[in-house]
Order: sequence, then C-alpha cells, then structure tokens
Amino acid sequence: MAKNFVASVKSVLSGDTLILSNPTNPSAEKTFSLAFVSAPRLNKEGDEPFAFQSREFLRNIAVGKMVKCNILYTIPNSGREYGSVALQDGTEFPEASLKEGWLRVREDAGKKEESEQILEKLEKMRSLEAQAKSEGKGLHTGTGGFIEVQNDIGGPEFLKEWKGKTVDGVVERVISGDRLLVRLMLTPKKHWQVMTLLAGIRTPSTERTTQGKTQPAEEYGKEAKDYVQQRLLQRFVGVKIVGASPQGQLVATVLHPKGNISEFLLQDGLARCNDFHSTMLGSDMATLRAAEQKAQAARLRLHKNHVAKSAGSKDVEVTVTKIIAADTIIVRNKAGAEKRISLSSVRAPRGGEPSEAPFRDEAKEFLRKKLIGKHVRVTIDGSKPASDGFEARDVATVTHGDKNIGLQTVQEGYCSVIRHRKDDTDRAPNYDDLLAAQETSKEEKKGMWSGKAPKVKQYVDMSENVQKAKLQLSTLSRQRKVPGIVDFCKSGSRFTILIPREGAKLTLVLAGIRAPRASGRNAQEKGEPFGDEALDLANKRCNQRDCEIDVHDIDRAGGFIGDLHIGRESFAKVLVEEGFATVNQYSAEKSGNAAELLAAEKKAKESRKGMWHSWDPTQDVDEDAEAAPAASSAADTSANITERSKDYRDIVVTNIDADGKIKVQEVGKGTVALTTLMSDFAKYHADPKNSAAVKEIKAGDYVAAKFTVDGDWYRARVRSNDRAAKVAEVVYIDYGNSEKQPWAKLRPLDAQFSVQKLKAQAIDIQLTFIQLPTSSDYLKDAINFIYEVTDGRQLVGSFDFVDAKDNISFVTIFDPKSKSSSTVTESINREIIRAGHAMVPRKLKAWERSKVYEPVLKDLKEAESQAKAERLGMWEYGDITED
Repeated sequence: MAKNFVASVKSVLSGDTLILSNPTNPSAEKTFSLAFVSAPRLNKEGDEPFAFQSREFLRNIAVGKMVKCNILYTIPNSGREYGSVALQDGTEFPEASLKEGWLRVREDAGKKEESEQILEKLEKMRSLEAQAKSEGKGLHTGTGGFIEVQNDIGGPEFLKEWKGKTVDGVVERVISGDRLLVRLMLTPKKHWQVMTLLAGIRTPSTERTTQGKTQPAEEYGKEAKDYVQQRLLQRFVGVKIVGASPQGQLVATVLHPKGNISEFLLQDGLARCNDFHSTMLGSDMATLRAAEQKAQAARLRLHKNHVAKSAGSKDVEVTVTKIIAADTIIVRNKAGAEKRISLSSVRAPRGGEPSEAPFRDEAKEFLRKKLIGKHVRVTIDGSKPASDGFEARDVATVTHGDKNIGLQTVQEGYCSVIRHRKDDTDRAPNYDDLLAAQETSKEEKKGMWSGKAPKVKQYVDMSENVQKAKLQLSTLSRQRKVPGIVDFCKSGSRFTILIPREGAKLTLVLAGIRAPRASGRNAQEKGEPFGDEALDLANKRCNQRDCEIDVHDIDRAGGFIGDLHIGRESFAKVLVEEGFATVNQYSAEKSGNAAELLAAEKKAKESRKGMWHSWDPTQDVDEDAEAAPAASSAADTSANITERSKDYRDIVVTNIDADGKIKVQEVGKGTVALTTLMSDFAKYHADPKNSAAVKEIKAGDYVAAKFTVDGDWYRARVRSNDRAAKVAEVVYIDYGNSEKQPWAKLRPLDAQFSVQKLKAQAIDIQLTFIQLPTSSDYLKDAINFIYEVTDGRQLVGSFDFVDAKDNISFVTIFDPKSKSSSTVTESINREIIRAGHAMVPRKLKAWERSKVYEPVLKDLKEAESQAKAERLGMWEYGDITED
C-alpha cells in the first residue's frame, strides 16, 4: 500500500492495533499499529489491567468504519507498519485514545526522530497523556482495571443462572457460519469468553486442517462464514442463552441490531435448521422454519436443487382396521381398499433395544384402544421407498377428534421421535412439537422413559387341549357377556380371544352356524367358496376389537363354542346376513339363537347375498324332500347296518385330483340332459353376440369357461380369484377337473344353463375301504393305476354309504365287462389293493365295522397280504405299517 491509504477496520486486537481490510478486496488484510504508543495486552492466560477497556474504546469507535491511514514508520524485521488513523468525522488516533487515558506514549518515542512535524506531533501526544493523568482517566485511575476471564461455561450452575436470559456480548472470532467465539460481559469484574453455537441452525463447514491434513470447505461454507464475519465480528450483540451442546459449548441466539443472525442466514440459503436445538428454542423454532421455507421456495444456495413437495395432499377420511405397532396402522377407505400407514416422524419401541422392547405390547395396546375401528383423518406427509428389508410405505399425520395421534403417543412415552436427515422433507408438520413432547415425556419419566419395564401380561392358552378347556368352561359358562379382545381371526367363524381379567386366551367357535373354510397360508391349501370373503369380513368387523362373548360348550379340539358380540351385535348374525355362513339348526337351537340366525339366513337368501347369489326358492322344497333319506343314511353313523346297500348306479369316472379325490357322473340320470345342454352350450358360445368376457367375478360365481385342452366351453364355478392378475381358478362342475383361466376366457353363465336348470353332474366319491398312500410318488402311481382301470369305461358303483355332512359317497366300483367282477368281492377297489397301490384303513368308521361288511374286509385284507408278500407297489421295501 502507499504511505497514505484508505482501509476498512475489520477488527481491533488491542487499544493500539487494528486489522484492516482493502475496501475493493475484503480478503486482503493487514495488521496496522498506532505509532509511538502502547496499550495493555489481552491474553488467553489472563488480560493485563485495563486491556479490555482500552481495546473497547477503540473498537466502539472504529470497527466497521472507513479510515484514512498514514504510515509513519515500518519495523524492518517484521514489516509491521505504524502510523496514525483518521476517521471520516475527523477523529484521529492515537490522539483520541490518549485524551481518554487508554494509551501510554512510549518512553523511547522520537529519540531518533529528526522530522519537525513528527516531533511536534509527539509533543501534542505527551500533552494529551499528561492531561489524562491529571484527570485520572482510563489507565490512570490507579486500580480496578482487572477483569477475570473464564474460557468455558463451567458446570450446570451456569445454565441454571443464565438460561433464558439475554446478556451483552462481543463477537471475538467467527470460526464458521454457525460457530463463534463470544465474550459475554455478565458482570463488571468477570467475563466468559466461550465457543458459542448459533441456536437452531447449521451452516456448511469451513476449510480446516487436522493432523496435517486439510479438509476442504463444504459448498457455501466460506460464504456463510464471511456473511457472519462481515456483520458480527467484534460487534456488540445481544446473546440469548438457550442451552449447551453435549460437548459443553454454549448454544445461544445471537441478536444483531437488525435481528436474529440465524434467521438472516436461513433466509439467504446459507444455513439449514438444526433439529437438535428445537427443544431448546421452543416456539422460537417456528420462525426459523419459516425462514428456511422461504429460501427453499426461492431455491437459494443450499436449496438450489430443492424439489418442492407436491401440493398438500387432501385429508382423507378412513377407518382403522388393524394396529401393526404403536407407529403403524392399516386403514380402509370408503371404496374398501386397505393401506398401510406409518405415523410421521415417530418410532414405536424397538425390539432390539433392551430399554424399549418391554414396552412394545403396552404401546401397541395404547394405540389399539385409541384407534381400532375408529374413523380418522389422514394427511400423507411423504413416502418412504423400500430399503434394507423394509417395505415401501406412506408416512402420514393421523388425527382423531382433532387430536394428533402421533403427538399423543410421544406425550405418553410410547413412541420416540425420529431424527431425520437434514434433506429429509418427509416429516411431520408438527415436528418441533413432537421433539418438545419427547423432552417433556422424558422429564416426567413416562412410558419407555420411566426406566422401569412394565409387567408383561401373560395369557394362558385354555384351548391348548380339552382338559384345560374343561377347567375354564365352568367359569366362563356361568358368566354373561365376558369382556375380551379379538386377537386373531382364523376363519369367518373361528377366533382367538384374549380375556384380560382371567389372564386367558382361547379359541372361540361361533355357535349355530357354519362358515366356509378359508384358503390356507400355503398356496396349495385351497378354501371353500366364500371362505375367504367370510374371513375378510371377520377381519374388518372383529379383528383387534373389544368384544363380549357368551360361552355355551367346548368342542373336541378344546375350542369354546359360543356367541361373539362386537358393539353389542352378534357377529354370527352379521356373517349369516351377508351370505357368508349357513345355519346349523341343531347347534343354533341348542345355543338359543336359532330364531335370530334363521331370520338372518332368510334375509340373505331373499337378497341373493354371498353363497345365495343364485338361490332359487324352489331349491328349499327339493332339499326338504331329499333330506329325509340322506339324514337316515348319516343320522347315526354308529348305528349297526344289518343289510348291505343295494344302491347300484351306472357311473363314469370323470376326474381324479392330485390328492386322489374322485369325481364321477351318474349315467342316465343326468348325462342325457347334459349332452343336450352341451350341444346348446356350444351353439350359444359360437354366436358372436355372446362373446363378452366377464368384467368382475368373485369366488363362488358360476361362469362359462373355455377348457384349455379342447377349446370347448363348459360350465364352471370360481374356486379362487386373483383380482390383480385377473386370473381365476375354476372347477368344471360337470366333470370335476379344474384349472386356472384368465378372465378373458371366462363368460357369464346364461340363466338357461344354470344349475337350477340342470344340477352339477360331477359328484364326489371315495372308494370304500381304500386308503391311498401318503408318499407323493406312490400316490401318483395309485392315481395312474385307477385311471388305467376306469378311463373311458362305463362302470357300476355300489353306493355303500352316503355321508351327508361332508357330502361324499363311499362307493365300491365294479367293471361289468370284466370276468373278475362276477362276485361282490371282485371289484376295482380290490384290484387297487391287490396291485399294492392302496391299503385297507387301520381305523374303521362305525358303519365300516358292521358285520355285513366282514366278508368284504376279509377278502380285501387277503389281497393286501398277497401284495405285501410279492412286494408290489407301496410294499416294495416291506411292510410300512410295522413302524
């Protein structure tokens, strides 16, 4: 620089030394000292007396001002320049400081000086010093100039005294945009000079060197530091103390004369909000969030790549159908679609955390009582993609009765608050309230913060066996409307119930009805028509609901038979009314609810609901007429049969399932009508007018299906349905075989071909005294053998016994064209056993043990012995029954 130059005062190191910056290039700095004078020194180990006051006099007047500097001399070794400084208002230094007594003239000043002008200046300076001494100003007051300086906040006593208060301070250094060294002038005789973090924000880091390695600054780190330095360095500020960091650094709001510096940094996109300070700031955090949102909207600096969230999703009214955990629920909309929702920004107690795991059940129960079956309002706040084994899910704010459910779980200590990444916008809009609630919950030692694990509720399974069930039966049967909780729905009519007051868990079977069997978890376990629908209704209406039960009896497996009331309504009645269950009149009358259930069944039939969708009133008349003989066949299976059945029918085997179940048609009874129907059926579907495919189907529906093998159309019924793939498994009702077909190959079944016009021709039979092997390989061999001896032949079936309950007939099959079938013992049943493809059942039913069948059994056992001796079929490795 020239001998005379203009500069800006960046900071003041002491009463006689300044840091100057170039007005046109602020990064160019130089140290400049006042000539011929000395001031007491500021030192980290301890300031000299009056050092701070001397520095403050110059700092108050000069910092941030433009000054004109005149270099009077330079120290050759260091290059340090000494001279005088003049402010734009004419104030000159060191004269102004000498006049107030904050500097001393050096004793050796001017000894070698020859310039008359400088000597004259020195004389004036000594005169000002002498005047200050005589008036007792500044350094010349004698005593009281020492100020103790502490370089940390010490123990918790500091915050107890000063937290929440605004004190005076001077920013001594700017380390980064959010980290300052501040001198707090708390008392006249003692100052605290401490590292201070700007409350509520975090700025990018600046360049720093550790252990010889330089870590570059983050983007906008230097700009944030310069921004703060320009406005705060060595400025007098207000410091509102809000807390301390885990490392013992002060956390405070620093107030520039124009406002909160943190707010300005956020508005200009040079900082982000710091969630960790939210609980310290309380309601003040909302102002900082608003400032950050302005910068995000304008895409300033740190937010240049910010992607605004789509316009706030509309509030949706839904019903809570299941509680997965204290932070996750299943909801169903008005259209019936279900969705998994996670509460925004909160986390349920984690199983892997010893301090949290014991509270999982209690937390889940808290949410169940609050929400199950309730109508709630859901606002989607974001979506979490699938990662680390977790499914993709929506996160949302859930409110019930204007109460925020996430906030309530945190207030009670049943959820903790998630610490989001700085760029994670998928968070609760009341995030700061959640953090504050968590701190309060911790202070009050609620829930998982109590430090004391809750007593785990143990439930004894009273349906584990019949003995346990009998012990509990007398207790429950004496009570009416026993309160419980539906813990699990096994099927439409079978439930696991928790009885908290008894500490019992039991299986409840609904009395008076029979619901179809639902599909199993294994894809191979097919359910009965409408079984899945019945289970779905049970889940929607009953699962996890508070309930009341009336117990009447127990079944053979230890299940309790009784009534289930949800909201004082019988669920058995609901199930029957929807057409998803039939009434068992004997059981209903025994339980005392027959009138209610029969009325519900009548209503379902008349409304054509569920399994009654194709009900014809004339069916009931026909069924009543046929019921008598069927009932007599199976009324009492323990009755002694005195005469072998003479019910012989001409049959054709139409299908054998993979599990060995056989379907047959009765020749003559309906096959003639079926031939006519199939002819008309083919003509009907050849007409283009009748080519419209089904649009929507459900399990149990009757349809026309195009069989894959021959491309012809047949009557079929939907066994199961995959709506997503639009594929249904259909059973061809006149032949018994099944296959999966896309909806495109299915057509509605016209009324002229309905089962009311001609009932399904394929009937279920089981071969009398035949037990097929359980091994899959031997079972396949058995099925292939049965196909060989029955395929394409018209046979004769002796219908030995009809089991009306399971709708299956036990049949002995004869081939009239075979010479070996000349006697009643020479049958296809015997051929199967003789070839080693089946065995005589070891456990016989009551009717099978009747004396009339003794000759048949004896003959079949002899055939079995011969197959064993010859190591045929399933006996190739010896007698498997010996184990």
